[in-house]
Amino acid sequence: MSSDRLIYLPLGGAGEIGMNAYVYGFGPQGEERLILVDLGVTFSDMETTPGVDLIFPDMTWLIENKERLEAIYITHGHEDHIGAIGQFWEKLGAPVYARAFTANLARHKMRDQGQPEEAIRTVSAWPETTDAGPFKVGFLPISHSIPESAALVIDSPDGRVIHTGDFKLDETPIVGEPFDPELWSSVAKQGVKALVCDSTNVFSRHAGRSEADVGPEIEKLVAAAPQMVVATTFASNVARVKTLAEAGERAGRSICLMGRAMRRMVEAAIETGVLSDFPKVVSPEDANNIPRENLMLLATGSQGERRAASAQLARGKHNGITLKEGDLFLFSSKTIPGNEKGVIRIINQFSERGVDVVDDSSGLYHVSGHANRPDLERMHDIVNPQMVIPMHGEHRHLREHAKLAESKGRQSAVAVNGTMLDLSGNEPKVTEFVETGRTYLDGSVKIGALDGVVRDRIRMALNGHVIVNVILDEDDEPLGEPWVELMGLPEQGSSFAPLVDVLEEDLSQFLGRAGQKTLADDDKLEEGLRRVARNSARDEIGKKPEATVIISRLS
Repeated sequence: MSSDRLIYLPLGGAGEIGMNAYVYGFGPQGEERLILVDLGVTFSDMETTPGVDLIFPDMTWLIENKERLEAIYITHGHEDHIGAIGQFWEKLGAPVYARAFTANLARHKMRDQGQPEEAIRTVSAWPETTDAGPFKVGFLPISHSIPESAALVIDSPDGRVIHTGDFKLDETPIVGEPFDPELWSSVAKQGVKALVCDSTNVFSRHAGRSEADVGPEIEKLVAAAPQMVVATTFASNVARVKTLAEAGERAGRSICLMGRAMRRMVEAAIETGVLSDFPKVVSPEDANNIPRENLMLLATGSQGERRAASAQLARGKHNGITLKEGDLFLFSSKTIPGNEKGVIRIINQFSERGVDVVDDSSGLYHVSGHANRPDLERMHDIVNPQMVIPMHGEHRHLREHAKLAESKGRQSAVAVNGTMLDLSGNEPKVTEFVETGRTYLDGSVKIGALDGVVRDRIRMALNGHVIVNVILDEDDEPLGEPWVELMGLPEQGSSFAPLVDVLEEDLSQFLGRAGQKTLADDDKLEEGLRRVARNSARDEIGKKPEATVIISRLS
């Protein structure tokens, strides 16, 4: 009996939506040759990760085993699948394979981080395959909300695995390849051991709609608008950007792309041949000279991002353009859970200016890029795998997807980040657990989620900060009175005296009472001063601030 095994190990993206990273391996236990599918990011928020720029999966396990890593495959160009490639490539060192549009974006990621662009290798769609140790891997076209998305056909000595990536079953996607059920059936015909499958919309019980469905509704809306029109969507949704631009062009409007990401995506699509007939655009400078009723802006910032073009327009002016009463602003996008506050802030800012805002609450101006429950069932039936492994979803999505698969007699397992599955037998088995977590990009430095940096930052944000300064002479006697500095705290407390004065008085009394042993011992003295400062502040303002004690000794 062979001692080789086929393993699946999510390091990110399973039990959450974002920062996807999935490892497959084949070989003897602990010596498997590995491939990595996707390497993405997720985004921070002020509530849980203040000041953090980006969040990555914890790649420690794979970095420690990088000599076993044969290749990296990127299914498509969304940030949660491609965003960390430039940050981690140097520590992994394997060749990166992607289709042309995705490869174009990946090379920019590498260049931005000073990594070699030639590490990104462009491959064609199925039936072309690449060899990676014991694996043969091909890119099987699938429709999604970004061009050239692909599932991966992963052939190993122990059978065929299909990793769907993000997908929807759209046979009229406007841009990119339509879903081809006959092609998928032919690929599945020889038998599929495991379908590792997107779970995002498993709770949506109606069949997914096509990208082609939104065009006529958008066209009617733009044609009826009396003044300037601004629309925002995901910059990566090139099909939607094209639909919006064409609606504006048909309404006799000049089109202007606002925001670096929007221009970058359109340029990448044109450079790689994904887009061949995009309407002519004008520069923001030229847009200033065009009558308002003849202008349509396509702006970044559909998720309320503060620095994006939409937020800047909402605050006042961007590139010399100001929105006025009677203008129309369209959100042709869905608000990702967690981003509601930013989007609502923008809507209210536009409302204060008299701008009419239309969102997707009607369902007319956006369709999801992910397969709904009936589409997942159809995918299961087309591929007819021995087992279905849910991925790309929160725990509730994975569990519901596993139930769906099992209801049709297929084996399944819920494997969250760090759960290694053995797919070698007739059913998936948990074989071990790998420590996983998150890595934060904080400025230009990567820090661990458990390093305490963000925790301390949150504590300071919640409680404020006190700095206590004390000077002692050569005989360990206080030289003058202690003094404090406050940050993020009110000037007065319940006694109506300045908070600084109250704290300094209590600290001075503590020093006066302190014995010689305490005054001679920095650790004891620091602990006592911190305790007094925090307790005095609590009595005055009801909060115990973080405290830093600086002890200076004259020698």
